[in-house]
Amino acid sequence: MITRFASFIAGGEPSYGVVTDRGAVDLGKRLGSSCPTLIDALRAGALPELRKAAAHATLDWQLADIRFRNPVPGGEKILCVGVNYANRNEEYRDGGEPPKYPSLFFRAPDSLVGHGENLVRPQLSEQLDYEGEIVLVVGKSVRNAPPEQALGAIAGLTLCNEGTVRDWLRHGKFNVTQGKNFDRSGSIGPWIVPADEIDLRQPLHLVTRVNGEVRQDDTTAHLIFDFAELIRYIASFMTLKPGDLIVTGTPPGAGARFDPPKWLKPGDIVEVEVPEIGTLRNSVAAET
Repeated sequence: MITRFASFIAGGEPSYGVVTDRGAVDLGKRLGSSCPTLIDALRAGALPELRKAAAHATLDWQLADIRFRNPVPGGEKILCVGVNYANRNEEYRDGGEPPKYPSLFFRAPDSLVGHGENLVRPQLSEQLDYEGEIVLVVGKSVRNAPPEQALGAIAGLTLCNEGTVRDWLRHGKFNVTQGKNFDRSGSIGPWIVPADEIDLRQPLHLVTRVNGEVRQDDTTAHLIFDFAELIRYIASFMTLKPGDLIVTGTPPGAGARFDPPKWLKPGDIVEVEVPEIGTLRNSVAAET
């Protein structure tokens, strides 16, 4: 069975641990003096030790007793990659030529909720859209990494619904920041699966469903810039640090691409799934 490292709130207190289908082992409570949070464990390179500590431990919480958070609260950077699937690049009216370099933008932590939390459609727009994505969790500081070493910087993988308010993407002439950073417009989680439990050189199958209807269905074989190249490129101009998140791009099928568009509505259920990782599930609520 795969290992699932999660950050959560239980008993009214923030903590982290290993989640199973039956409940959670609270490693924050058990190891708080040495690794108070999951980002401390990443910085210490301690995921293998945490996995051993949880292997034979009894469960501290039932799943109903925990509320999932961003798996790595307190990370320094959330970097997102735009238009990184070849068949999505063809959706854009630029002749379909693949880009020479990745398109990058930042998201703020408050724009992403945890697994099981409500996404919020803002009062200012009805054009809330979904974007299912795979997220790389950086496990070690890296700068100027050669390609053959880039994958070694990845501690694990999680998932993201990189929710977007479409009509706010072009409020500024040269950026997408506004439409990507509405409070609680996207989600991340539910947990991190360690990189050594996934073959990162094999394609991963990503599916996004809205109310059970498949909207996005693709594999990472179609990435323009694969995981190693993203790490190599980003680390060529900035230092990646433990806990940094790289949201790797979404495949075709976002709601904006339908005619008419299929925007998210209050009451909708969005699921992002990769079998090797799990399923990120969120409902949609209206901003009050």
